[in-house]
Formats: sequence, structure tokens, C-alpha cells
Amino acid sequence: KGRHIITVATEHNAVLAPCKYLETLGFEVTYLHVSSEGLINLEQLEAAIRDDTVLVSVMAANNETGVLQPTAEIGEICRSREVLFHVDAAQAIATIPIDLSAMKIDLLSITGHKIYGPKGIGALYFNKRKVRLAPQIHGGSQEQGIRSGTLPTHQIMGLAKAIELASDTQTENNDRLTTLQNKLWESLQILDGVHMNGHPTQRLAHCLNASFEGVDGAALLLGVQQSIAVSSGSACSSGSQAPSHVLTAMGRPAPLAKATLRFGLSQNTTETDIDTAAQTVCEVVTALRQN
Repeated sequence: KGRHIITVATEHNAVLAPCKYLETLGFEVTYLHVSSEGLINLEQLEAAIRDDTVLVSVMAANNETGVLQPTAEIGEICRSREVLFHVDAAQAIATIPIDLSAMKIDLLSITGHKIYGPKGIGALYFNKRKVRLAPQIHGGSQEQGIRSGTLPTHQIMGLAKAIELASDTQTENNDRLTTLQNKLWESLQILDGVHMNGHPTQRLAHCLNASFEGVDGAALLLGVQQSIAVSSGSACSSGSQAPSHVLTAMGRPAPLAKATLRFGLSQNTTETDIDTAAQTVCEVVTALRQN
């Protein structure tokens, strides 16, 4: 049908890098901008769709900020324009409700390690009636000829069980983690110049991303990591000195984007953990600003 793809500037590199590669093969890619809260504009999406557009790829939940895109509305636009819709649900699987039919999703990619499943296992759902996939690994007839190689049964079962367990406790966990996230954010606001990155409510319950004015990003991360396990961004970008492409796309200036902490709450996080994290960050930020 065509060689035009639409995605978002804040996507994970697992999507952005293949898009860059496809551009070397003659594809055209439109990278949608986001608001200061990390959300796409649906009117801009619809205006970007052309007669030769073959795919729209938008992640359900951002891995750095936790922002939830309007997946159902995006799916409706894609279906009405007869364009395939891919959703990166690695961060969202089993943590928010996902209805493939209602959201009109044609392809959905997931991974196990985000929900306490085994590392190294993922899955791609695709609608057989609408999608034909080219083989990625040749040599055998496994996975209906799409990906050859002996299947890792233990990892597959681990992924399935992790999804089952997370889905069974989804509402309960989200309610508890939302309470803890709000507590953490309120505790951090005793500092001046602290900014939440992402939409204040349209977000995952377990992810809080905050930037701190007036401190060096590397010193901030080093200081807080003496007491708590926290990151400055995606693990896939570790080792990079550049500011987060997600925060840059949201309009954050480079110094502020670098002075950022991403807090990941888990099913084991307690109120005491939240108090410890908030106290540690406040003490480190205060000390850095005084030096």
C-alpha cells in the first residue's frame, strides 16, 4: 500500500531505532510531537495519515514518565483510515486494562520482565486477518514459520503466569500504588523547583518521574543511589550523557532533563520505603544546592 509510518518522538528506542533503519530503506517516518505533559494531539495524528501510510505505532504507556496515551481513540482513527495500529505495551501489559478488540489494536508487543516474569521473553500479538509478517529468523517451521528455533517453554510459561498473576491483582495493586505515588510526590514538594514530568493523572500508578532545579544530574543520581535504588531514565539509555529524548521532546531544557529521577514502585514497596526515598532525595538536593 505504501511506505509511510507514523510514530511518536517519545517512543522507546525499540521502536525509534527500527524506524530510523527503515528510513535507510526508503520508508518515510513521521514523528509526532507531544505536549508538555507527554500526550499526542489526536488531530495532528489524523492530519499526518496519508494515502500511503501503512502503520501507526504508539506505546500505551511511556517507560520513563508513565504517561498513558489515548490508545482507544488512536485505534479508532487508524481503523477508520484503514491503517494498521501497533501498540508497544511492554510497560502497560497487565498493569492497565487492554482490550484488543475495543481499542482496535492490530499488533501488540509485550515483555515479561516488567511484570516479574522471566527476562529474555516477549511476545507479539498480531491480527492474522489483517497482518502478514515476514520471517525474522529463517531455518525452521516454528511459530508458523515466522521465527525458527526451539521454543523456550519455561520462559513462555513464566510469561503467561506473570500476566495471569498481575491481571488478577491489577485493580488492588493500582489503588495501593497510586496512594504511595501520591505520597511520594507530596513529600518531594517540600523542595522548591521540583517538577513532575508527565500528565498528573493520565499515568501509570507505579511510575513517577521528577526533575530538580539547581543541581547537577550526575551528582544527584550518585547521591541518592547511596541509599535507594533509582534511575535517571530508561535502562536502555544507561551510559549515555545526553538528556532523555523523552523529556527533551516534552520541552524540558537539557540541564533540567539531566537532573531527573525516575522512581519505580513495586508490589513490595511500603510506606516506609516511600518515606526513606523522599527523605533521601530531599537531603541530597538540599546539600547539592548549598555547595
